[in-house]
Amino acid sequence: MADAEELLAMNLSAEQLAAAVAETTAVVRAGWSEHPHAAIILGTGLGSLAEHITIEAEWDYRDLPHFARSTADGHRGRLLAGRLADVPILAMDGRFHAYEGYSFSQITFPIRVFAELGASFLILSNASGGLNPTLRSGDILLIDDHINLMGPLVGQVFKLPHESLYDPRLLARSEQIANEEAIPLRRGTYIAMLGPNYETRAEYCWLRTLGDAVGMSTVPEVLAAGELGLPVVAFSMVTNVFRLDDTQQTTSEEVLHAASNAEPNLRRLVTKLLTSDL
Repeated sequence: MADAEELLAMNLSAEQLAAAVAETTAVVRAGWSEHPHAAIILGTGLGSLAEHITIEAEWDYRDLPHFARSTADGHRGRLLAGRLADVPILAMDGRFHAYEGYSFSQITFPIRVFAELGASFLILSNASGGLNPTLRSGDILLIDDHINLMGPLVGQVFKLPHESLYDPRLLARSEQIANEEAIPLRRGTYIAMLGPNYETRAEYCWLRTLGDAVGMSTVPEVLAAGELGLPVVAFSMVTNVFRLDDTQQTTSEEVLHAASNAEPNLRRLVTKLLTSDL
């Protein structure tokens, strides 16, 4: 059999993809027999949420058939199975990005595994640059729509539903929890770019006419979940906000620092959401 990167970089048939998903699912089920209530992808700077999970099983990505490898800063590259607030969950401690050289098939493969394992919904998180001038560093953006600027689709074709890709019930409950817990939460449109370069001033000026925040992930996973009928809620940690008079370039260290400072609020929000009666 071809190795993980070679296999999933190819345009697989439906039968080949189903077989790959089944193989990975079997490995996870052999090590953890619980039914996951939800699956969570921990984005840039949010890996510390993993410290609050009661881990019952874990796998390095290299030990899971057909999983890619995390190479981005702050992404540890392991799948966790356990409990958060006594709720059984699966959590990806590190995601995959197109700028790491991965195809959309590789990036979204874990979503297919989560659906096969029976997750009821998917929670996504990422770090982003703020475009809306009313945003502040450390704000949490509740993504209610996106603009996909990741370029033409190559390989995998997603068959998407006509309704919103971001689940209305999860959006409403997230806003309700934020109000009850006094957690600053903004709602808006996320723009996905390929990366890995941060945007130029000219690009920022253009992008702020389109949406509220910009990042380099999340949309491929949302598209895959939409095709699978898996409800999605996505949160973006605003780590910096574009200012016309700011001439300093954002660094990866600043992004990680801002995301880690804001992590407690997102952790509270996610924990309350997991224990909600949806």
